[in-house]
Amino acid sequence: MFKEEVTERFLRYVQIFSTSDPKRAEQHRPSSENQWDILNLLKKELLEMGLTDVQLDEKGYLIARLSANIPGKFTSIGLLAHVDTASDAPGEKVNPQIHKNYQGGDIPLNHGVVIRQSDNPDLNLYLGGNIISSDGSTLLGADDKAGVAEIMTIIHHLMKNPQEPHGPLEFIFTPVEETGHGMDDFPLEKLKSPYCYTVDAGAVGEMEDQCYYAWKASVEFQGRVIHPGYARGRLVNALTMGAAFISMLPRNESPEATDGLYGNYWPNDFTGGLEKAELQVMIRDFDLKNMERRLQALEHFALAVEAAFPGGKVILKKEKQYLNMLEAISKQPFIMENLQKAMELNDILPIRRPIRGGTDGSRLSEMGIPTPNVFAGGYNFHSRTEWVAQEAMGKACNVLLSLINIWANVP
Repeated sequence: MFKEEVTERFLRYVQIFSTSDPKRAEQHRPSSENQWDILNLLKKELLEMGLTDVQLDEKGYLIARLSANIPGKFTSIGLLAHVDTASDAPGEKVNPQIHKNYQGGDIPLNHGVVIRQSDNPDLNLYLGGNIISSDGSTLLGADDKAGVAEIMTIIHHLMKNPQEPHGPLEFIFTPVEETGHGMDDFPLEKLKSPYCYTVDAGAVGEMEDQCYYAWKASVEFQGRVIHPGYARGRLVNALTMGAAFISMLPRNESPEATDGLYGNYWPNDFTGGLEKAELQVMIRDFDLKNMERRLQALEHFALAVEAAFPGGKVILKKEKQYLNMLEAISKQPFIMENLQKAMELNDILPIRRPIRGGTDGSRLSEMGIPTPNVFAGGYNFHSRTEWVAQEAMGKACNVLLSLINIWANVP
């Protein structure tokens, strides 16, 4: 019953430019001024729906609350989605396309971009339905504006149908998630819910209660510069040092070579010149002992590069980004049990799988608020071939409403 409204909201939201800037994220929340456009719009829409407790702070965290409409003392829960999109593909001037009555086969977009059925077998689940993509020049923004649209649709439904039973609810919209800094300034003291759910997973049925342990390494290479004509035995090229370091990262332990519960290393950014170069490496694993092994390996790689480039220096700094949220969620199994019930009430097969990435829920779980992840219905996140099925977004809304109803019976 939600397909039309959630689609209308989604199409509006994705056209609002809100790409995160990873180079500004450590110092600025939001990391890009354009994120205020969608945050202010959501605040306006929430107030127009009739919510009275709506707060948008100076860091871009939007929290809206809805009091219980049934007698008794009930546990508050939060639903959370992020408004920013990734910088991995262009995110400005998104031109969403609706491929109506999809009958199978590839979906050609502009600019030579093709959503290939062979790479997207789940397209077969939506034969006869509507598929939404960009025009191929940008990403779509289903990560996570599908989640934003679904939460907003449910809020609107609850406000229009006051007879729908629910306990106390919080709705949280965050900036900067795509940079890994989404929870850096989150006002935890304002949160009243002891449990939350992010609406930021992919395929219908996905329910995720674990993620990577995540670290980031910043590696600085200091070379020694002299005119190339006099360079023999004297020049130490910082860029070549960085390239040597990258070549030591095991290719069979990269994201493109691993899946399931296997971890990885991956170079994320490399800049500089002859005298100085800087490399950023992401390190991911589901097992903490394996993570420790990977971090030690980076130290060995740094020493090996220094030894291979006499006169050069390598400075390695490691920074924890987030922990595996399973540590927190496994202590409260009923959180996932309620989510599974909500899926089953809507004849959806629950798919319990790990996130090969992280969410705001990863950090929130680490901060003491267990927060699993719920499907929003999108595929091929961060790419020009990103797509979402209209039916999937409707199902996500149904699951969220059922979840709210289930928690209305949990004191």
